[in-house]
Amino acid sequence: MMNCQDFKIVVLCGAQSPEREVSIRSGKACAESLRLRFPETELRVLEENSLPADLDPNRDIIFPVIHGDYGEDGGIQRDLEARGFAYAGCDAASSEVCIDKAITKERLRECGVPVADDVSFYADCPPSASSLVARLGEAVVVKPADKGSSVGLFLPTGEAEIQRVLDGDLSAAKKWIAESRLVGRELTVGLLGGKAMGIVEIRPKAGVYDFTNKYTSGNTDYLFPAPIDAESTEKIKAAAERLFKACACRDFARADVILQADASFYFLEVNTMPGLTATSLLPKSASCIGLDFEALTAAMIAPAIERFRSGFAGA
Repeated sequence: MMNCQDFKIVVLCGAQSPEREVSIRSGKACAESLRLRFPETELRVLEENSLPADLDPNRDIIFPVIHGDYGEDGGIQRDLEARGFAYAGCDAASSEVCIDKAITKERLRECGVPVADDVSFYADCPPSASSLVARLGEAVVVKPADKGSSVGLFLPTGEAEIQRVLDGDLSAAKKWIAESRLVGRELTVGLLGGKAMGIVEIRPKAGVYDFTNKYTSGNTDYLFPAPIDAESTEKIKAAAERLFKACACRDFARADVILQADASFYFLEVNTMPGLTATSLLPKSASCIGLDFEALTAAMIAPAIERFRSGFAGA
């Protein structure tokens, strides 16, 4: 029987993306937690979007905690699979689907998970504001289709404001998505092994849940479990589990949802590499089912350990 001294867990964080600093914070927290159960845990901060040459698939189990570019777009997963590593989290194919909000929403529609109406476009060829208003209404959300952490989020209202956004700086991404702006309670649900954990309600104290409010301690109130009725809770959890399967996720993920006053709800996106900082949402979701941070990180790495033990290279 293999024990924790027979392999090393390597937590990879950093890399080059707008979310580098958040990734480093997540990586440090994750590595500290894993060391409580797996003393042979190493933290590696990547300076480039590539794997260190000295990693050994016969010894190292990889826990990538890289948000944004390279981490959530399937890049690091492709590299890990090519070199035969067992690693934690969604595989390359699932990551490539989930990083693109437009493609994700197509998958969700196919499996009956409700999503808001949307229009996707490229930065060098945006639609007209009038066409968006005709399709989506006067109040819209404009955001990168393939970025996380609320990077490049715009909330224009009315044709003139929407046009200013479309004519402005869209350099944060090549592909963008515009959606009907839904009014309701912001929720998120973590998934572990395909099973929904607790639902967390997100209440920014001012403004919207953008990058600043997401990562500044004290800027947002979190209620977990969310104070919603049992029927809505079960429906949202069931839809989240269908979502996990439809997007071919594995190990863990997190899904964001809006709950409206009439009890209807709409899923917004799927995060295949959720944050693991002090203000992150996945640990809050896990706490609702009795998992503290140490138990959560141990559960997140467990399937990769089993794949390593089974000798499934590149899995």
